[in-house]
Amino acid sequence: MRSRAASTVLSGLAAELPELDELYVDLHRHPELSFQETRTAAVLADRLRADGYQVHTGIGGTGVVGVLRNGAGPVALLRADIDALPVQERTGLDYASTVRATDAEGRDVPVMHACGHDMHATWLSGAASRLAAARQAWSGTVLVVFQPGEESGGGARAMVADGLFERAGVPDVVLGQHVAPAPAGWVLTRPGVLMAATDAIRITLHGRGGHGSRPETTVDPVVLAASVVLRLQTIVSRELAATESAVVTVGSLHAGTTHNVIADEATLEVNVRTFDSQVRSRVLAAIDRIVRAEAQAADAPRPPDIVELATFPVTANDEAATSRLTDAFRAYFPDGRVQEAPQVTGSEDFGEFGSAAGVPSVFWLVGGADERTVLDALAAGRFERDIPSNHSSLFAPVRHPTLRTGVETLVVGALSWLPARGVG
Repeated sequence: MRSRAASTVLSGLAAELPELDELYVDLHRHPELSFQETRTAAVLADRLRADGYQVHTGIGGTGVVGVLRNGAGPVALLRADIDALPVQERTGLDYASTVRATDAEGRDVPVMHACGHDMHATWLSGAASRLAAARQAWSGTVLVVFQPGEESGGGARAMVADGLFERAGVPDVVLGQHVAPAPAGWVLTRPGVLMAATDAIRITLHGRGGHGSRPETTVDPVVLAASVVLRLQTIVSRELAATESAVVTVGSLHAGTTHNVIADEATLEVNVRTFDSQVRSRVLAAIDRIVRAEAQAADAPRPPDIVELATFPVTANDEAATSRLTDAFRAYFPDGRVQEAPQVTGSEDFGEFGSAAGVPSVFWLVGGADERTVLDALAAGRFERDIPSNHSSLFAPVRHPTLRTGVETLVVGALSWLPARGVG
């Protein structure tokens, strides 16, 4: 049974949906890369000010925090990420992004909200508006956090290091959500570990270049790189037990400039996903061992350079808080709409907020794909082929009912901690 507080706060949502739809389309058309989200931050900050929030900008670079104090009670932090990806959009939508930008390495790249952060920002802006408009229904404090740089793995840490909690206050709970290629209108929760840890590594293999016609005078870094790539695949297949889980992906390999020159070096970028800290340590140690051994076997002139590019912690939900939240969702949403989430090999830096504050945190998933299309694909065993995932150039959540559901979940989640006032 829906709480009266949630019903009161959400009573004006239907009338606000057209405006939220416009906001979503605007953010989708104007994506910005990690730590470049100046326009996005300004738009969202202006909306918070209009809703009566005390607003802090420029936290951790381009982060925005809105504070709404509404009497005595707990402090609930609601978080959304706002950055986009260097992906060329191929959705065919009439509001598709055509934006290009210069990335952190100085390259000109296409930009797209291929992970749904435009939806996340719209959800949180809508929830902030509803909570502000119905202050008579609840008491306590809401912290609205629009976080930059999630895709790079440093945004949450940057906001904390830049005094987020000193400026806005320390929360009692941290709540967040992510759009997923599940049926729109579904809400998926999971206690404990929900999302994997990630480690991104750049490996530079040093060879000795020369003429392509005289390989005997060189140490070919391309052949060395090929050996490394193949050998890395044995970590999961031959060094982990069948009951353990990890993913090791070589996502980038660059060497040479033309066909008849053997290069001096090759560069690989490796992505590692794990759910367990001990497995993570073993996988990273195996990568280091294999790369150094292959370089020595190739008689490389010097050892490889191995540099960490980014790291994301495991996203682990507090079990008691997740149970509390799931019960609230099941009381609000129709039967069958709240499901158990699977473990996800994608990663998030959301957990940094709860860890830094020393308080419980809960992260959940909200479906954003057409329900019939998803169910038909699952029935046909074609889900992975037919349903574009996050980070795909074809990823495009259906706007309705996705917009409504994501605002509802944030409001219901916040009111699970903020006590009712003036209602039963």
